[in-house]
Amino acid sequence: MANQQSVQNSKPSVGKNTVYNTIKTVFGIIFPLITFPYITRVLGVDNVGKINYGNSIVNYFSLIAGLGISTYAIRECSKVRDSKAKLSDTASQILSINIISTIIAYAALFITLFSARRLDSYRSLILIQSASILFTTLGADWLNQAMEDFGYITIRTVSIQVISLILMFAFIHHPDDYIKYAAISVLAASGANVVNMLYRRRFCKTRFTLRIDWKKHVVPIMLLFSMILSQTIYTSSDTTMLGLMKGDRQVGLYSTSVKIYNMVNTVVASIAYVVMPELSAYFTKKDYKNINRILRYALSFIVTLGIPCLVGLNVITIPLIYTVAGADYVDTAMSMHILTIALACSFIGGFFGNIIMLPSGRERYSLQSSIVSAVVNFVLNLILIPIWGMNAAAATTAIAEFVGIFIVRRHVEKEIKIDRLWDIFKGPLVGGAGIAVVAAVVRLYFKNSYTITFVTIIVGAFVYAAVLYAFKNELFMQFVRPLKAKFSRERK
Repeated sequence: MANQQSVQNSKPSVGKNTVYNTIKTVFGIIFPLITFPYITRVLGVDNVGKINYGNSIVNYFSLIAGLGISTYAIRECSKVRDSKAKLSDTASQILSINIISTIIAYAALFITLFSARRLDSYRSLILIQSASILFTTLGADWLNQAMEDFGYITIRTVSIQVISLILMFAFIHHPDDYIKYAAISVLAASGANVVNMLYRRRFCKTRFTLRIDWKKHVVPIMLLFSMILSQTIYTSSDTTMLGLMKGDRQVGLYSTSVKIYNMVNTVVASIAYVVMPELSAYFTKKDYKNINRILRYALSFIVTLGIPCLVGLNVITIPLIYTVAGADYVDTAMSMHILTIALACSFIGGFFGNIIMLPSGRERYSLQSSIVSAVVNFVLNLILIPIWGMNAAAATTAIAEFVGIFIVRRHVEKEIKIDRLWDIFKGPLVGGAGIAVVAAVVRLYFKNSYTITFVTIIVGAFVYAAVLYAFKNELFMQFVRPLKAKFSRERK
């Protein structure tokens, strides 16, 4: 039948999508690694603090606009992606809800900006940064992710980031250029979504409609919104409360640790969006054999990428901060060490919450975890930030993440079983120890922070890869075997 036309004749494998998504995410890391050292030196600590404080305010209104729509849309569109008619109807309803929530968010933002005197000096900055809200809504990138079109997403995002990089070096030269930098940052982060307005027509037609099945959509969206709101409280409230209690300088220093924390977390957490479409479909069918297979793949990705990042951030903390931000930011080293604890907890909590609970439609348990974590984080921030400043902000994040793990872990279904866990962990653990040895040796021979950072990363990566190969790490070998086979064919 015409209305049952397939919109996806050939679906890329999870492995191929992982490669695309990792490339996109890695470029998302390379971009700030190139720009942040330049920006921190040109703009200075105080202006970097203003930018991050402005972003922390915008994040709250972005949350109102986004609700829980992106995750919900990926899950729901994945279920109907083989029917163009059903996909068009589902996508149009969800997009329309998103447009309505965006209008409400902007109304709330304008009221806040023109009534809160504390924000008078930030008004122009926040208005520019808020453009990301509009771009994200209009782009509806969740449709591409539901259709597993990670190749397009990667090419589009990397291209926009390269353009943004050129613009940054062309126009940012003085401390007063922080407003220009904010505009370029919006382009880099969400400008690519504008292109999506035309591209997504290849999957289905989307339109604004008021014929919305509110009963079907509202409850799960609001559950996800509540979960994301509580998560945002203990990710953004640190910066917001630190700015209110300690000023722009502390925010500027702390933002360096948070920037590194977020870059690593983004790479490792990206696997959730790769596996969510398939997991959602398998959970609908109660196909636990394939669910456990994909969960094993996701856990292997988290462990294999997460452990070397955690080790690396701790063994070259000061050289890395000096390289990324400069000597003025070295005082943030302790908060970076503390945030690596939060990062490890985030990896574990994200696996249980985002990769198991959300695709299975059990987001209420993630919500419980997030609410408790947010309350713990907020209360501890009130008590500890006035005393210990940015180190307290980092510690409260770690504690909140740790609490969340134990709450959500209790609700994992008994059918979910990942066997032979030691096979997943042994290579990364030994490889992580190898990275620590490399860092110790490098520091004996070099004193320059740039040299220590880059030599440790490069040599450490080779050592880590060698260890993974020696231990026949599942994830690593999945990508090495095809390369070896291709090389053998070419030699023949």
